Amino acid sequence: MPYDPILVQPMREELTSIGVQELRTGADVDEFMQGKTGTTMIVINSVCGCAAGQARPGVRLALQSDVKPDRVATVFAGQDVEATATLRGYFSQLPPSSPSLALFKDGQVVHFVPRHAIEGRDALSVANDLVAAFNKYCAKSTA
Repeated sequence: MPYDPILVQPMREELTSIGVQELRTGADVDEFMQGKTGTTMIVINSVCGCAAGQARPGVRLALQSDVKPDRVATVFAGQDVEATATLRGYFSQLPPSSPSLALFKDGQVVHFVPRHAIEGRDALSVANDLVAAFNKYCAKSTA
């Protein structure tokens, strides 16, 4: 059973307050994922401690980088069940993991950070890994 929405709201706002688009339904996910051109990062949010201590703060730090995805959205595992299931269908070759972070380029997953690569680390380490992925996949060509 999902947690009380009032208790979860601050966990949502930690991302939405910095401009991350929240996807609450399967239809929201499908509509968002239709934009396949460019780069997209999806954050699978969670109520767990590694989401609070490493994933969300790491995302906040990484998005301060000069190079970042064109679009960023989030679903909340265990809260927005339909949205999370629909999103996971876009990368069903990867095992379910929350929290986790998926970076898409032109509609294809190019980088994935599962829970085991988040927990036990600090937010700055998670952010640095994301920034390295942004630099690799999101940098605009000057040629």
